[in-house]
Amino acid sequence: MTTIRQRRVGKGTEAAEDQPSEETNVKPDGKIPPGPPGGKLWNILSITVGGIVAVSLGLLTSVYVATLHENDLWFSNIKEVEREISFRTECGLYYSYYKQMIQAASIQQGLHGLVYDNKTESVRTINILERMNVYQEVFLSILYRILPIQQYLEPVYFYIYTLFGLQAVYVIALYVTSWLLSGTWLSGLLAACWYITNRVDTTRVEFTIPLRENWALPFFAVQIAAITYLLRTHLQPAQERLTLIAIFIATFLFSLTWQFNQFMMLIQALALFILDCLDMLPTAKVTSLYIIQISGILLVCVLQFFNSMILGSLLISFNISILIARRIQKNLKKGGLLKRLGKLILHVLLVLCLTLLINKFYKKILNLESDEHIFKFLKAKFGFGATRDFDANLYLCEEAFGLLPLNTFSRLSSTLLFYVYGFVLFLLTVAAVIVAFRNLSGSNQVQLKEKMEEYTVTLKPDAAYSLVHSVLFGCVALSTMRMKYLWTSHMCVFASFGLCSTEVWKLLLKCLHLYTSQRTQVIKYSLPIITLLYISFKFWPGIMDELSELREFYDPDTVELMNWIKSNTPSTAVFAGSMQLLAGVKLCTGRTLTNHPHYEDKNLRERTKQIYQIYAKRSPGDVYGILRSFGTDYVILEDSICYERRHSRGCRLRDLLDVANGHIMDGLGENEPDLKPSLYPRFCEEIKKNLPSYTMHFTRVFQNKTFHVYKLAKHK
Repeated sequence: MTTIRQRRVGKGTEAAEDQPSEETNVKPDGKIPPGPPGGKLWNILSITVGGIVAVSLGLLTSVYVATLHENDLWFSNIKEVEREISFRTECGLYYSYYKQMIQAASIQQGLHGLVYDNKTESVRTINILERMNVYQEVFLSILYRILPIQQYLEPVYFYIYTLFGLQAVYVIALYVTSWLLSGTWLSGLLAACWYITNRVDTTRVEFTIPLRENWALPFFAVQIAAITYLLRTHLQPAQERLTLIAIFIATFLFSLTWQFNQFMMLIQALALFILDCLDMLPTAKVTSLYIIQISGILLVCVLQFFNSMILGSLLISFNISILIARRIQKNLKKGGLLKRLGKLILHVLLVLCLTLLINKFYKKILNLESDEHIFKFLKAKFGFGATRDFDANLYLCEEAFGLLPLNTFSRLSSTLLFYVYGFVLFLLTVAAVIVAFRNLSGSNQVQLKEKMEEYTVTLKPDAAYSLVHSVLFGCVALSTMRMKYLWTSHMCVFASFGLCSTEVWKLLLKCLHLYTSQRTQVIKYSLPIITLLYISFKFWPGIMDELSELREFYDPDTVELMNWIKSNTPSTAVFAGSMQLLAGVKLCTGRTLTNHPHYEDKNLRERTKQIYQIYAKRSPGDVYGILRSFGTDYVILEDSICYERRHSRGCRLRDLLDVANGHIMDGLGENEPDLKPSLYPRFCEEIKKNLPSYTMHFTRVFQNKTFHVYKLAKHK
């Protein structure tokens, strides 16, 4: 399989620009008075310098990951087929549609080929634009065709440079969010540096370029930055309208580019719901955000030809339920503590019941089953009963869907990020609990207000949102490793904001009876600068070594397989095999597939389970009948799956198939009592013996150290 080998030779300190106190610098008419001319000039200069630093860091990050990608694969020197093979698993599938659009005779024919696709799933015609989030590939291919760059830039470079360019947008958005929260661009600088030095845990763009999250997360970061700005007080109506438009655009682009958008925005909606219930956010702004989420995802639904999985999403049901529940409970935020708590409990129960009822109704009407594998996976993952469901176990056994490994925290701690994050999280959580209690109690006692003033100024609406957002996405990351990139990037923002925040240090120093304005300012700027110096001295040499290490893509067996398929099989041939390999077959050869890695379709999941019987204990006649029912001409067997050692017993693909088929697993170890021995040996092993019962159906036409290709006989 694919490996990376060593390449052969021959082939300034910023002055304070604190956010002015929004409570004290407001006239009775609600307008903010102009500051002195010198202060205004200094603010303009500071914003200009901060903006230049943000753009510079974004561009440097883009160049950094692009260089790592080139150095790892020697991408500029390897053949086209090797470049395409480097887009592994589902990445290759997504890129294949960009290639298909580029090679089409016209844009119209390219779009027609996607809407009426009969090569991604054999004996079926599917609408790729409905099933998959590939509008970005469509847009990029059209842009490449109409721009006068074909003579200077290959299509593959236009594609990967766009993704690396989005990393610049990502870093700038994180930088701006931290700057908005703290009031100083030094915080943004620290957030960007932490993002870069913790690259292993904040992004994987350099080796999974076409992955949907690499398209979506930059837009999600832009959306969070815009929400942070929206939650500021004293915005002018025009500013608020423009910010809402920016949030809608970012939400729409995020939703358009990733199939898991609905689950991420559901968590975001839950954060808004919690804060709104506790009176920590303005209700009108929260309502606007709910409506933006619904309208953004519905617009995507229209573009995806009314994709039923979007219509039946929990996000739409949840947001509609909140809006309905508000209409029913109009005096939700009035009364004393006990009365408020009672109303709040009823409100939460009402929202949950309405969400389940509306979602159940949608799924019944639409006959929706596309996302059932996700709920089966979640049910099994959190211990609500064991399952023999093949799809759920396929996810459970993948490391990416397991718990976040403990060594993640040691890596994050080496840059001081996790220590600072934990410190800020603790302080603001305590502040949030106190503020929530005060809001719910509705006390008007002056003495209490004065006593709690230090907590109030610490937890502004934007900081409160950032806190709950971080906590909820942290829970998701801890439970599912693949989702850590949503948490760790915001961790950089949250930790840098806390370290550079006047309110955080004011809160801590007042608790310790050490507060003075001068001491707060000294700590606010000295600690971030010391942290930046520590990061620079510790990690700069390692980054330079990483950039100087030259490697080369090396996967001769897969290259040999792809070349053989292109040269020795008809262009209409149908291939069966593992999902991951077939994505590469489609990209490199253009042949028709029986199955593929985009798993969000019930029929495809059933089809994949049937195709995978080539690795189960089934008779040759059964396997032949299954493969021919999908129009298969050739089947590819992989030794790395047939004799798998990567997973432990019980999680190997052949074990999952055995259990799903009711058969005892191979090897030493326990089996469930109702499992029985199979009447047949394992197909992928037995076929290599060339027994008559196998050769009458299958003829080996290609083999190397990794792959075995068999041609199916065409019996009448």
